[in-house]
Amino acid sequence: MKRFLVVFGLILFGCQLFAQELPLLPSMQPAYTNQTRDISGRPGKNYWQNKANYVLKADFNPDTRLLKGIEEIVYENNSPDTLKQLWFKLYPNIYTKAAIKKSKIAIADLGDGVSISSLKIAGKNYDATSYTIEGTNLYVDIQPLAPRKTLKVAVSYSYILNKGSHLRTGEIDKGAHFIAYFFPRIAVYDDVDGWNKYPYTGEEELYNDFCDFNAEITVPKDYLVWATGDLTNGSTVLQPKVYDKLRLAERCDSVIDVITAENLEQKKVTANKPQNTFKFQAKNVTDFVFATSNHYLWKSSSLIVDPKSNRRTRVDAAFNPVHKDYFEVIDFARKSVHAMSYDFPKWPFPYPHITVFDGLDQMEYPMMVNDNPVNNREDAITLTVHEIFHTMFPFYMGINETKYAWMDEGWATIGEWINGPRIDTNMVDTYGVQQTASSSGRKDDSPIMTFTTDLKGTSTFTNPYPKPGMGYLYVWDYLGNDLFYKALHHYINQWQGKHPIPYDFFYSMNEGSGKNLNWFWKRWFFEDGITDMGITAATKTSAGYRITIQNKSNKPLPIDLKLTFSDGSTEKLHRNIGVWKKGDLTIQIELTSGKKLTRIVMGDPHTPDKDRSNNTFTL
Repeated sequence: MKRFLVVFGLILFGCQLFAQELPLLPSMQPAYTNQTRDISGRPGKNYWQNKANYVLKADFNPDTRLLKGIEEIVYENNSPDTLKQLWFKLYPNIYTKAAIKKSKIAIADLGDGVSISSLKIAGKNYDATSYTIEGTNLYVDIQPLAPRKTLKVAVSYSYILNKGSHLRTGEIDKGAHFIAYFFPRIAVYDDVDGWNKYPYTGEEELYNDFCDFNAEITVPKDYLVWATGDLTNGSTVLQPKVYDKLRLAERCDSVIDVITAENLEQKKVTANKPQNTFKFQAKNVTDFVFATSNHYLWKSSSLIVDPKSNRRTRVDAAFNPVHKDYFEVIDFARKSVHAMSYDFPKWPFPYPHITVFDGLDQMEYPMMVNDNPVNNREDAITLTVHEIFHTMFPFYMGINETKYAWMDEGWATIGEWINGPRIDTNMVDTYGVQQTASSSGRKDDSPIMTFTTDLKGTSTFTNPYPKPGMGYLYVWDYLGNDLFYKALHHYINQWQGKHPIPYDFFYSMNEGSGKNLNWFWKRWFFEDGITDMGITAATKTSAGYRITIQNKSNKPLPIDLKLTFSDGSTEKLHRNIGVWKKGDLTIQIELTSGKKLTRIVMGDPHTPDKDRSNNTFTL
């Protein structure tokens, strides 16, 4: 018995050393002390997360933009803490003067925000004097809610949807609206921060718990509703021929015109009633949104995303026919879902449908995408790929976008780079690489691990998007396909439906790959530095040539060389980030060749290089 304890202690001590190579933020230490997180990268034995299940009823008037709603919530306190307060998010309050915001919202678009006509918690009524509203946060003292107990909340509310200053939600035109973040919701209470008290500024994105939604959306006749979740009463609210085409699309590889210009002209889309109530159901998702229009076309198709079960995902494009790029979006969307399921990240698309809606933004939501029309085909492809890729990160993985935007935007960026060219082989997507190079080392350049809420200047773009995307790409190159997918799938398996933080990702990838990658995580994600390499020498040797590469910082970068010989022939030479593992700032590459080398050019589309003047060497 004693021998077992000693051996176990040595193993645990070794694991702690393995983990502690990465600087641990003090705010995250309690999660490991309390064993809600584990240094293996797995959820700890005491991991927990709360849940709030919603029954939503919303009545939306497109003419006045008035949304009136009632909701019933069952909140589960799965934490070990007794909760003496409830915190709510009132996201529409971003359009009030009282909200804390960085975004520029026109004065004409500011309003009164959310009006709460009644709030009942655990059977007790709370009037406006009983709770506090601070911008987009509402908090209220409650009778203590013990661990493993539930309570019921009922809210009646209303607000006027914004017409201008479209910020992920609002009126698109007189007959089309995208309506997100419309209902009061209970904020996340987690093992790292407790209540999520960050105000919504319009800059950082969202963080919500996994919940079940039963929603009823009432709109006037001729208005169709697309939403998160499954439409459960399609036969009641749709014209029979429209409903039949939708059902066909759910089992058909071809593109089906569910709503055509003829349907719209004849007003044969929805049931012939003054109002229709569309009912949706979604389980274990982080949000519920809907969109509505009386003049949009609807193209739909589906594909098998999991060949083991033959499970299909329906893919929709709903759009204004004046936007010609959208006639191809259904194809881009379908190919995006296929690429995600079979190519990268090689994980069956997790939800039953995804709708790309023609809106005024570039934003993702569970099972919905709000994309503005574009003039360039390549832009339409990358935008579609990027936003649909978010289905995995942050929604399937439950990431806190408010603090760690790079944990989802970086994946969507590399999704663009990898899956975009699968749709159009002529594409080379280098989104953000040059900006990363040019801004590296400047005063507004900061480590990726900087909280998103603290970013300034160029880093508000480079930190969430290209910098982590390149980090993921370089690890992929270093591990190779098989090991990379093994590690990535291990991470997804461990954390889907939960709330991973950065260390969960780093340690999970370590465990999944069987390699200690902390040397890379630390230098790429925790530290700053100039991304710049140069060729300093190339000398003849008895076997061929010795090429010297200098790295001007500790940032590990892959090396790609194009070699030109005197006979006009060329060769490519590649070295992954492993050449910098020991911390050297200069390395030498031995080239075996009997041919005379005349020129060397260094560079790759996805390798940032601040000063390219030293990337060419002539012998």
